[in-house]
Amino acid sequence: MILGAVAVAIGALLFFGAKLPFRLGRLPGDIVHRGEHSTLYFPIVTCLLLSIALSLVFWLFNHFRC
Repeated sequence: MILGAVAVAIGALLFFGAKLPFRLGRLPGDIVHRGEHSTLYFPIVTCLLLSIALSLVFWLFNHFRC
């Protein structure tokens, strides 16, 4: 049930993501290099924020689990 709730939350975030005041994947610090025939995109800040958020969620889940 928890995994289903997480999947629904991620789906809602992706669906309503364009309407949020911040856009994951387009934060300041994300690297975008547009060449003549290619684009290199590396969302470093987005990865860091998601890593911190998931670490906090897993820590809270482990802390309150008896």
